[in-house]
Amino acid sequence: MTDLLSYELSDSIATITLDDEKVNVLSPRMLSDIAGALDRAEADNAIVVLTGRPGVFSAGFDLKTLRAGGDDALAMMRAGFELAARVLSFPKPVVIACSGHAIAMGAFLLLSGDYRVGAAGPYKITANEVAIGVTLPRPAVEICRQRLAPAHFNRATVIAEVYDPDTAVPVGFLDRVVSAAELAGTARDAAARLRTLDMDAHFATKLRARNEALAAVRMAIDLDYGDAAGQRLSGRAS
Repeated sequence: MTDLLSYELSDSIATITLDDEKVNVLSPRMLSDIAGALDRAEADNAIVVLTGRPGVFSAGFDLKTLRAGGDDALAMMRAGFELAARVLSFPKPVVIACSGHAIAMGAFLLLSGDYRVGAAGPYKITANEVAIGVTLPRPAVEICRQRLAPAHFNRATVIAEVYDPDTAVPVGFLDRVVSAAELAGTARDAAARLRTLDMDAHFATKLRARNEALAAVRMAIDLDYGDAAGQRLSGRAS
């Protein structure tokens, strides 16, 4: 447990709860803590339930770090998309219990889970980059492409449409919506059902089914955040 998240292991299910007491920004430290919690879950041979604090799953990257620019911003963005790629290829099932708003990188992390349950409520689920003057990063495009319904892909990415939990299901951001009171139990029940799978077959099939998407995401990470991109960003910031 850290002051940004908690880790609870029970019946081979690891519940990782993000809670920075604000909007669960994916700061460099939060990203590092999540990676450490996934390391622990992998060592525990556990299925993962990843969730947030009441009312918010994650509002995305830490804007303070982004606005400062330079190497720290670049490293944070790379770490965020590498985390999404890790979740997409995690050896055990990953259930995401979306406890509220999921915005920008929070939405891309949501799209990386194997099964996504959302809490009903007046919450925003959106890739809002275009709305705030940011060109959608290449890895974000590929993460959206591999999971969003084709009819909604352009609406979600090119015009930054905002969805609530109910409308997010047909779009592909979520698989199911339940009341906030039912969220934790529903996510745990889903994890328990997934525990009955043959894990070797699950992992092999996951990699086979997502091979092209993962290759595209990893190539996009290198294109956007490789050494050359880092040098260009540092040069603009200096």
